[in-house]
Amino acid sequence: MSKQSPEHSKENSGRIKATPRAIALVGPHGGGKTSLLESIAIITGAIQRKGSVAAKSSLGDTSPQSRARAMSVDMNVLTTNYLDEEFTFLDCPGSIEFLGDALNLLPGIDAAVVVCEPDAAKVAMLQPFLKRLADAHVPHLLFINKFDKARGPLRALLTSLQQASDIPLLPRQIPIWEQGVATGFVDLALERAFAYRPHAASQVVGIADYAREKDARFQMLERLADYDEHLMEELLSDIEPSVTEVFGELKRELISGLVVPVLIGSAEGDNGVRRLLKALRHDVPEVAEAAARAQLPEGGDAVVQVLKTLHSGHGGKLSLVRVLRGQLKDGAVLQGPRGREARIGGIFALAGDKQIKRGMAQAGDTVALARLEPFVTGDRLSTAKSGSGQARVEKLTPVFRLAVAAQDRKDEVKLSSAIAKLCEEDPSLKFEHNAETHDLILAGQGEIHLKVAVERLQDRYALTLATAAPRVPYRETIRKPVTARGRHKRQSGGHGQFGDVVLEIAPAPRGSGFVFQDRIKGGVVPKQWIGSVERGVRDYMKAGPLGFAVVDVTVALLDGSYHTVDSSDAAFQTAGRLAMSEGMPDCAPVLLEPIMRVSVHVPAEATAKVNSLVSGRRGAPLGFDARPGWRGWETVRGEMPLSEVSDLIVDLRSLTQGVGTYEMEFDRLAELGGKLADTIVATRKGDERRGAAA
Repeated sequence: MSKQSPEHSKENSGRIKATPRAIALVGPHGGGKTSLLESIAIITGAIQRKGSVAAKSSLGDTSPQSRARAMSVDMNVLTTNYLDEEFTFLDCPGSIEFLGDALNLLPGIDAAVVVCEPDAAKVAMLQPFLKRLADAHVPHLLFINKFDKARGPLRALLTSLQQASDIPLLPRQIPIWEQGVATGFVDLALERAFAYRPHAASQVVGIADYAREKDARFQMLERLADYDEHLMEELLSDIEPSVTEVFGELKRELISGLVVPVLIGSAEGDNGVRRLLKALRHDVPEVAEAAARAQLPEGGDAVVQVLKTLHSGHGGKLSLVRVLRGQLKDGAVLQGPRGREARIGGIFALAGDKQIKRGMAQAGDTVALARLEPFVTGDRLSTAKSGSGQARVEKLTPVFRLAVAAQDRKDEVKLSSAIAKLCEEDPSLKFEHNAETHDLILAGQGEIHLKVAVERLQDRYALTLATAAPRVPYRETIRKPVTARGRHKRQSGGHGQFGDVVLEIAPAPRGSGFVFQDRIKGGVVPKQWIGSVERGVRDYMKAGPLGFAVVDVTVALLDGSYHTVDSSDAAFQTAGRLAMSEGMPDCAPVLLEPIMRVSVHVPAEATAKVNSLVSGRRGAPLGFDARPGWRGWETVRGEMPLSEVSDLIVDLRSLTQGVGTYEMEFDRLAELGGKLADTIVATRKGDERRGAAA
């Protein structure tokens, strides 16, 4: 474990030990968050030997899905101590498809470290993280990782990165360059220079040779003075502010969301990580600030926020929680929303895939609680009912869907139970049953997101699954009217069956649905059988001559006959179906496809490409506007067939560095003809034949 540097001793003298703090590591895929977690673990003594993501030996990313992809698809948790203070680091996946993990943490963390690469071309990838943190009023710092590989001045890089942040970026450090390579940094708050040493604490070096330091420091102080009149007066009077004042102002403005301090380093070489840890130790607020953001009601009860739900195939349920107030003991009863309660069945600290038993937890601790079966991610729990509730967490709209089915029918009930557990773990997954197509649909944030979900279902619960694109709920209608007769007569000893009807089948306006009319005169079909005819007609309309549900049709009962003994409800239902099956093929049936109204959200530079993407998928762009609250983003509005939206997100993400997204809603049904319609109808009839054979 590193020793406290002498230049920081004044800042920490007389310091009272803080409550445990929770820090999220967030940022785009490839920034090196898991490597940073590994560096923190070795520096703080949590591990004795440093692993790496490339060697698949890191503390985090232990799941088969993460290691197979060499990328985080799970949140990694590390509780450790630095300079006698406890921190829990929550390393979140960087892919936008797993953004839900980071969003669920926001109600319970003290601060976040946004980790990125020194690459101005990847600015757009930062904005979804910085935007959510700013909106949630969570203090956050920016750590530019891999700075030993940086090319070009920091000032130019920060100008580009500022486009992604609504809050001013405030450089706390500037690099020391030697032959175009960053070999150390100058800490502008401390006015000290440090040279990197591989996997060791940086070495203090002389600062006199770094002429830019004075200018950069003054710019930092000027930015801080924008929010502090006393500091502004000192600068105008050429009075050098004290170290204590500078650090105090840095902390205040970080907590208030006025600035985003920027630090640099390299997690791979453990460079700059100790300085980051010291900034977190000094500047990050304690749990009382997170509790204030949560607007807890007054009281002395213990209150916890559920950050994540964890299931294993055989190990039961764990709820990762942050204790916002009070003290918890094993066996305590927690109250939650929806009038539910549960008794804690164990308290554990987490470190990677290890669980360490604890007897209690206090305010600030981030721990896993066992057997909280009624509760889900986002719930706020309390030892008193007054403290429970539901946190406000952004609900992500699904953008990719898969139909899933158990290959063995005996596993269908098991599959539904397993998916329910998976959706508890990850609320950005949605599960639904389409009553019309009979598909079980798993919806989520992208192709990889759902592939990982399916792999987990198979691995954890020993399920063999088949997946496919969900079937589109096509409809059919008719273009011309026809009159048809349906006559059902059967004699089989005793009472027979007799029903006879004449129906007029006619097109109806689009969107009108189905209308049944009784135009019988003279009682040729008794009133008690008219409803039977309608039921038979409706039954037929579940699948018309093209094989799809029939809509926008008016059916009128014109004539018919009956038998005083043999007529019945069943007979007239059958007669109604027969009349429809006789007449509908002559009504010029036509296929209808669902048209969706889409809103595509992308960085402005991608708008033209998105318009082409929509047009290329048989869609129609309808214009674009600035995306509310998102600087530099636009929303493209358009119409697209549902069949073309199914994998839209794959192309959209490739056009936007992985950050584009969309929402859709049903607009109308539109006629579909030509070869595409013929193919759809032929496929449907082939499916029906295979289903009948099975």
